[in-house]
Amino acid sequence: MRHDPSLALQKAIRNRLVASPDVLALVPAGSILDTNGRPEVVPVILLGEGQTVPRRFYSTSYATIHVWIDEPGLVQAKQVGSAIVGALTFDAEVERAVLRIDGFDCHDLAVTNLQYMRDPHANYSHAIVTVAGIMKERA
Repeated sequence: MRHDPSLALQKAIRNRLVASPDVLALVPAGSILDTNGRPEVVPVILLGEGQTVPRRFYSTSYATIHVWIDEPGLVQAKQVGSAIVGALTFDAEVERAVLRIDGFDCHDLAVTNLQYMRDPHANYSHAIVTVAGIMKERA
């Protein structure tokens, strides 16, 4: 592995989120960011941490997405989480193609975990979305 595929995965995630009408109906494209800390403007989707697990011929890369909504409950956070699942789900066998991104082919892209919680210090709901991609570097 010459390059870490987690950055390519993060770019693919952002591209798919800003291309999704369902996501954009809930969060503006300008609020889908790669930044740290609690947001100053909500709603916001923050592209977060990454991890890569190299294998012999491919890697599995993981990305964490944080969703922040100004609401006392979890309804809108769950709506955004569902929209993210719809925007990101990609099965190469079903689609009969791969996602070609920044020197990598992504053979599978899936949300592997959704977690919803309330911020005890503010009126925010917070969703954490974990995404996995099977990535193979192109020669």
